Amino acid sequence: MTDNTPPSKSQIDWQYAEECDRASCDFKGLERSIDWKQGLAIALGVPLLILPSIGYFTGYVWAFSIAVWGLTIFLGFFQNLAFGELATVFPKASGLPGYTQTVFGSNSNKNNKGKFKLGKFIGGFSAWSYWFGWSPVLAIYAILIGSYLKGLIPAFSAIPETLLSLMVGAVIFGSLAVINAKGLKNGARAGYILAVVSLIPLIVITIAPFITGDFHLVNITGSWFPTDWTWDLKHILILFGIFAMAEWSACAWETAAIYGPEYKNPNTDTPKALMVCGGICLVLYVLVQTSVIGTLGVEGVLSEPVSPMLPIANLTLGTLGASIAIIMLVGAMLLIIQTAFLSSARSIYSMSVEGNLPAFLSKLNSHGHPMNAMIADALFNMGLILLGTPTAILAASAIGYIVANGISLYTYVKVRNDPELSKLDRPFKAPNGWKNIAMATAILNIPFFLVGIIYLNSLELGWATTGIGFSVLCLYVPLWFYSQREAKKSTEAKETKTAEKEAVLAESSA
Repeated sequence: MTDNTPPSKSQIDWQYAEECDRASCDFKGLERSIDWKQGLAIALGVPLLILPSIGYFTGYVWAFSIAVWGLTIFLGFFQNLAFGELATVFPKASGLPGYTQTVFGSNSNKNNKGKFKLGKFIGGFSAWSYWFGWSPVLAIYAILIGSYLKGLIPAFSAIPETLLSLMVGAVIFGSLAVINAKGLKNGARAGYILAVVSLIPLIVITIAPFITGDFHLVNITGSWFPTDWTWDLKHILILFGIFAMAEWSACAWETAAIYGPEYKNPNTDTPKALMVCGGICLVLYVLVQTSVIGTLGVEGVLSEPVSPMLPIANLTLGTLGASIAIIMLVGAMLLIIQTAFLSSARSIYSMSVEGNLPAFLSKLNSHGHPMNAMIADALFNMGLILLGTPTAILAASAIGYIVANGISLYTYVKVRNDPELSKLDRPFKAPNGWKNIAMATAILNIPFFLVGIIYLNSLELGWATTGIGFSVLCLYVPLWFYSQREAKKSTEAKETKTAEKEAVLAESSA
């Protein structure tokens, strides 16, 4: 038998008291040190998530890829309004990983000792899937930076691509770990600098063709869909897969909610950061894809699928201008790596605090920063870089992201429907009837998008990426059972110490 009774308010409060003890004996949790503008600055790397998919989407759906991005951003508003509400219901939880673990497993440690805790397992699995959706961004953009550097600096062409990517990854991951070691304030400052310095070239490169006359609308209107496109089951599944990969990129601004425990005023900061970031993404995603296809045409994009911004920069800005713009674009990639690094590390921390991953991953340094989680995340991505292809890593990662999004949306519906949880304070509340929209988008994610991404992976990359994706997801099972044994031993040790102290006291009074 398992107890899946939703947690009451008192049980949720008890959970967080337990978290403080598990996270550190002398530190009481993540520091509330940033406002919504600083959270937005860290999340502003999200528009750069379009880069690895520009050529990939163009190859499958040609100019319709522009509509894919626009529709996906609107889907993101549907989903992220629900997540914004959850952020104010559970202001101490770390974004999507925290919400699902709180709702499904917060009372599991107190009840059903020694039994399999299904709710706790589901909550932890959703958080693990979310981590796998975000973490590979580090490896993907380390490879992309290596690719852009090779095109920019001829001397790098002599270095094997994988080795160059590993070198880039080691330098970037190590530097960001040091920068953020003293908490999110430094990360936010770095985010401000990188946002200003790096989003400017993305915008400049994107808008330049409209000014120089290199943009041609006929490249879009004359190439809306591939000539052999038909609306049969195969192509519909491909489209579901494309939308799944687009969601991995264009809905990722929910990361602004993951800093809930570190906002000074989470009830107002979280929804503000979410909405502003979503608006910026809506403009940039549609504009970038429109500019690239309108300037290069479908064939031109497919001739440079990994780094299509490079030929646009050369065409519109000249060699020198392109070099400056690309250097700044590399800075933008550093911003998205930081966004992913901080989000995925906090996912690991959240899982460890909840007892769903080994305890050492929840240890905080003296500044309240989860350094152990960051180091583990960096090492995992150094391994992913060995796969070599950004698209392969993204395709595997998208499986995890779709699973996490679907479960998190079901979590929102559960919170809205449950008599106890529905009474919790909601300083920010999505419009009436939003639980029905959340349920519809949950079903869209699981099963439709999930089936689509699996099918698309099998067509494009064989079953290898799907196998990698599910293997990483399944790795959670042994880690979870290990964590349960670890938590049980820790509880037994504490109970033994308490009993010994009580026995000594009783002996003394006798």
